[in-house]
Amino acid sequence: MSLLAHSIVGEGERTMLFLHGILGSGANWRSFARRLVDAKPAWRAVLVDLRKHGASQDFLPPHTLAACVSDLQTLAASIGRFDGVIGHSFGGKIALELVRAEPATRIAWVLDSSPGARPDRRGSESTMQIVNMLSTLPERFDSRDAFVAYVEEHGAERSIAMWLAMNVRPAQDGNGYAMRVDVPALRALLDDYFTRDAWPVVEDAARRTKLHIVAGGNSSVLDVGESARAQRASNAHPETTWFHVIPNAGHWLHVDQPDALFALIAEYT
Repeated sequence: MSLLAHSIVGEGERTMLFLHGILGSGANWRSFARRLVDAKPAWRAVLVDLRKHGASQDFLPPHTLAACVSDLQTLAASIGRFDGVIGHSFGGKIALELVRAEPATRIAWVLDSSPGARPDRRGSESTMQIVNMLSTLPERFDSRDAFVAYVEEHGAERSIAMWLAMNVRPAQDGNGYAMRVDVPALRALLDDYFTRDAWPVVEDAARRTKLHIVAGGNSSVLDVGESARAQRASNAHPETTWFHVIPNAGHWLHVDQPDALFALIAEYT
């Protein structure tokens, strides 16, 4: 069985797991994780590349959230249990499934991720456009700049193109650059993501994990009804559940308002 690619930041006795979104990698959170463990030296951060992302490519189907949780449990058996988890977007729902599977988890942060099922992909249309675009990629590019230009020409903003370019590597034969991406596997992961309902985890009165759901004030990922449902859960279980909204932040909370997000997590962690 393959072990998730990961890196560890800090030397604390407690472990905070960082879970990236679809098409991301653990490295996306390195600066934030370093800032957190510097402020909270009792913690260390584990940054993983989830299956079929980054350097964690050698994983066999099925590609599901349950498989992602199993991967994390295998990693924990190797490096030690996780006391907390921070998950963004796709990683946020995996965080909820990890809490379901590992109820002894002390704290969980779900960042701009809808807990509910959304078979229509509502609120994630831009993500699906990117995945569809990736299926059209040429086998290789002359340079990373050529990759960025291609992505921009196919409708993505430059910031998204530059972010995707972090996954572009020199081709194995040394001629040009390629993005190693298994689009069918990503589709399978997203299919399961959109059909899974994790509201029972959020609304579980017996849950001991301290759960924080954080939404971007300018994001459409959690609609009005879901935000109200999250707030009701917070009101019903004020000792274990919190709902926060960060003003002037879109879906990429840690990019749009990194200081506000850091202050929030540092306050409660």
